[in-house]
Amino acid sequence: MAQAPIRFTIVPDDYHVPYAGTAGDGRRFFLSDELFAKESAFVGLFLWKADGTFDEVRIDEVGRPAGLPPGQAAPADDDGLVAARLAELGDYVLEPIEVEPFAEDVGGVTFGWVVQQFEGEYSINIEPGDFIAYYEPWDGLEYDT
Repeated sequence: MAQAPIRFTIVPDDYHVPYAGTAGDGRRFFLSDELFAKESAFVGLFLWKADGTFDEVRIDEVGRPAGLPPGQAAPADDDGLVAARLAELGDYVLEPIEVEPFAEDVGGVTFGWVVQQFEGEYSINIEPGDFIAYYEPWDGLEYDT
């Protein structure tokens, strides 16, 4: 029987994971402007301590692109928030990171990398929006959208 993952790897790419790596202070990070719930869109910076344990989330609610179908991820109207959040990281390095899943409630919305189980199979899904799902072997090289 499969067991729930306690760690997984996030690998930066040119699709849904452009910003993942190590911040200037040694913390691990994932930054996205594609987080969404209902009519809201968010820029979210997820931070883990250097050892990969959850540290904090920094969330900004922003405009969702006009005409975007519900349930579809797309870059939010962020007015420079992505650049500002990247600047907060100091001299960061984009690289694979190994971190623990987490869920954090911010204003009634769940943010994080949430472990889910369906028919005995585990996945780790980004929230809000559920547009990235990792599966075993948890190496971050492939994900479902």
